[in-house]
Amino acid sequence: MCALVRRDDAGLGELTSFIGRDAEGADVRRLLGSGRLTTLTGPGGVGKTRLAIRAMRDAASGFDGGTVFVGLAELRDPALIANLVADRLGLHDRPGEPILGTVLGHLRNRAALLVLDNCEHLVDACAVFVGEVLRHCPDVVVLATGRQSLDLPGEEVLPVPPLPVPPEDATPDRLASYDAVRLFLDRALTVVPSMLVTEETVADIARLCRGVDGLPLAIELAAAWVRALSPGQIADRLTHGLLTAGPRTAPERQRTLRATIDWSYRLCSPAEQAVWRQVAVFAGSFEPEAAEFVCEGAAVLDVLDGLLDKSVLLREEHGGMARYRMLEMLREYGHELLERDGDLTEAMRRHRDWYDRLTAAAEAEWVGPDQESWVDRLRLDHANLRTALEWSLREPGEAAAALRMATRLDEYWTLRGSLAEVRGWLTRAYAATPAEHPDRPMALGVGALHALWQFDVGVAEALLAEADALLDRADGEPARTFLCHVRSLGAMLQRDFETAARLAAVTSETFRAQGDLRRELHPLFILGVCTSVVGDLTGAREVVRRMLALTEKAGEAYYLSMAEYARSCVEVLYGDAAVAETASKSGLRADLRIGNRFGAAHHTEALAWVAARRGQYVRSATLFGIAATLWDLVGSSAEAAGSLATPHFDHLNEAREGLGADQFDHARAVGEALPEAKALAYALGERADVEDQAGGERLTGREREVADLVGAGLSNRDIATRLAISRRTVETHVQHIMTKLGVDNRTRIATWVATANR
Repeated sequence: MCALVRRDDAGLGELTSFIGRDAEGADVRRLLGSGRLTTLTGPGGVGKTRLAIRAMRDAASGFDGGTVFVGLAELRDPALIANLVADRLGLHDRPGEPILGTVLGHLRNRAALLVLDNCEHLVDACAVFVGEVLRHCPDVVVLATGRQSLDLPGEEVLPVPPLPVPPEDATPDRLASYDAVRLFLDRALTVVPSMLVTEETVADIARLCRGVDGLPLAIELAAAWVRALSPGQIADRLTHGLLTAGPRTAPERQRTLRATIDWSYRLCSPAEQAVWRQVAVFAGSFEPEAAEFVCEGAAVLDVLDGLLDKSVLLREEHGGMARYRMLEMLREYGHELLERDGDLTEAMRRHRDWYDRLTAAAEAEWVGPDQESWVDRLRLDHANLRTALEWSLREPGEAAAALRMATRLDEYWTLRGSLAEVRGWLTRAYAATPAEHPDRPMALGVGALHALWQFDVGVAEALLAEADALLDRADGEPARTFLCHVRSLGAMLQRDFETAARLAAVTSETFRAQGDLRRELHPLFILGVCTSVVGDLTGAREVVRRMLALTEKAGEAYYLSMAEYARSCVEVLYGDAAVAETASKSGLRADLRIGNRFGAAHHTEALAWVAARRGQYVRSATLFGIAATLWDLVGSSAEAAGSLATPHFDHLNEAREGLGADQFDHARAVGEALPEAKALAYALGERADVEDQAGGERLTGREREVADLVGAGLSNRDIATRLAISRRTVETHVQHIMTKLGVDNRTRIATWVATANR
C-alpha cells in the first residue's frame, strides 16, 4: 500500500514542453532495463533533471513496486538523505531502528525505481546510501543525476550532452529542425505568441544556440528576453558577454553557462538583482509572503513576476496558492553573490526569523479551521524549516531560536512521522543552549513526549528528570503541567491506567484553567480511555463527549480523529459496537483530510475489532490486513503499543476462530495487498467487492503454485520453464490471481503469498 496522502512536493510538474532527447531517453530506458544503477552526468543546466523525470515516467510501467523521485537540491545535511527518501516513500520513523533500515526494509522486496536527483553536493553520502540500497534491495533500480558519477561497482554512467545545434553551414530550411532551435522557439513563442518567425529570425536563433553551446538552461534564459529584445539582439549581446567572460581555467561549458547567467543577471533591473540574491536563501519552494519578508520590500511581488518572466523563477500551484522555486544553478549563483557582498548572514537571519514566526503562528492556530492548510504549508516548507534550524545551530549565538522552533508543533512532527529527526534537532539544541535557558524545561518535555511515541521510555524519564530539576529554579507552570501530561501518557503506554487517568485529570483541568485548549485535548483522550479501562463507562463517555464537542467546535481534524478513536475504543470494548463503528469511520475521514496515517492505522484497527465483535469475521480479517500495512508504514504495530496489545489479540483470535485459520489468513492477506484507495474505501464501507475477494473463490491449486513462484521473484518466463507450461498460460494465471485477490500488480501478489505462508 502506498502512502495515505501523497502531495506533489517534489516539484515534478512539467510546466513546459519536453523538447528532443529521444536518443538519450532511449539510452536511459535501455540501461534501466539491464542494470541496477545508472547515473546521468553533465554540467549544470544541461537538462539532467528533466531527462530523469521523463525517463522515470516512461519506465514506470516496468516497475511493479512503483517509482519515487527524490530531489536532493533542497538538502544540505548529508545525514538526512535517508530521511528525505523515507518522506518521499511515505514512511514514518520506526522506534529503535535507524531510518536507513526503515527505507531498506520497505524497498527490500519491491521492484521499484528510485531516482536521486542533484547528487553532486552530497556525492559521498549518496554513494554510501545507494550502495546500501543495491546491496540489500535486489529488485530496486537506481537512477541518479549529478555533475559526477557515484563511482560504485556496476554503475553505468551516461553523460548528458547539450542539445544539438546547427552547424554554421546548415541550410536555412534545416535550421528549425535542430533541438536547440526548437527549444528556443517553443519558449520564446510562449512569452510572445505573436513573434514573427522568419528565415532571418531562425538564423539568429541558430547563432545564439551555437554561442551557448546548446545548453538548455542558457537557451531558456535567453528566450525569456524576447519580450524586450529580438533574437538577433539577444544573440549579439549574449555573444559579446560570452567572449568577455572568465575565468578561462573553468571547463568550457561551465564558463558558457556562467557567462549566460551573468548576462541574464546584468540585464535584470537593480530591484530584480536584489531579489534574485535574497531569495537564493530559500530551500525548495517558497511563498510570496516569505519572499517579501526576507527581501524587506513593498514591491517584491512585482519583482517576483519580473523574475518569473525572465525564467529565473518557476511558479507552482499548491491548493490554489502560488509558490515560487528557483533552479539550483541560479540559486547557487545568487547565494554566491550574497556571500561575496557580505550579506549572507543577514539574509539567512531574516529567513530564519520568518520560519520562527511561521511555526509560532501555526502553533497558535493549530486547533482551528485552518489546520488542514497549516499541515499542507508546513509540509511544503519542511526543507526551509530544516535550513532555518541548521543555520541557527551553526551560527554563534542563534541556537536558542532552534530550541524554540524544534519545541513547537509536536503534532506536526508526529503527523509527519519524523520523530527521530525532530529528536535529533532537539538534542543538538540542548547541547548548544545554556542549561538555565527559560525555554529548556518545555523543550525537554517535548523531547520526552517524542521519545515515548517511539517507546523509548528510559530516555523519556531522563529528560523529564532533567526538566524537573530546572523547574525547581524557575517559574514555569505551563511547562510543569506539560511534564505531568507526558507522564500520564507514559503511564498509559505502560498499562498503568489508574495513574494515567489520575495525572490526565489533573493536567486537563489545569490546561483548561490556563485557557490552553490545544494542550487540554490530549490529556482528555488519555483520561477518557483509561477511565473506561478501570471500569467507569459513564465517566469515560462524559470525558469523550467533552473532547468531541471541543474539537468539533474548533473545526480541526487532528484531535477530532483522536477523540473519535477514544469514543471507538470505549464503545467497542465496553459499550455499543455500532457507535464505535460510526466513530472510527468519522475519525478516518478526519485523517484523510490531513494525511494522518498514524490515525488511520488506529481507526482501521478499531474497525477490525468492531467487525469481530459483530461476527463479521471476513471483514474483520480483511481490516486486520489493511491495518497491518498501515502500521508498517508508520513504523509501529498494535502489538508494540502496550495499551492496544490485549484487545488486538482478543479480537484477532475471535475472528480467526470464527472464520477458520485458512480463510482468516486468506482474507487478511487480501487486506494487506489491497491498493491504498481501495483499502481505505473498504474500511469506510464503500467497497463491498473487496469482501467478495476476501471471502469468495479461493485460488486453484495451479494458481496457488504460480502465486508462490511470483512471490519467490520469478518472471513469467521463468515460471513457464519451471512448470513446463506456455508463457501465455502463465500470464492468464497471473491475471486470474490478481482478479481473485483484488490486487493490481505482482508485488502485491508477493505480499499476499508472504502473509499466507506465515
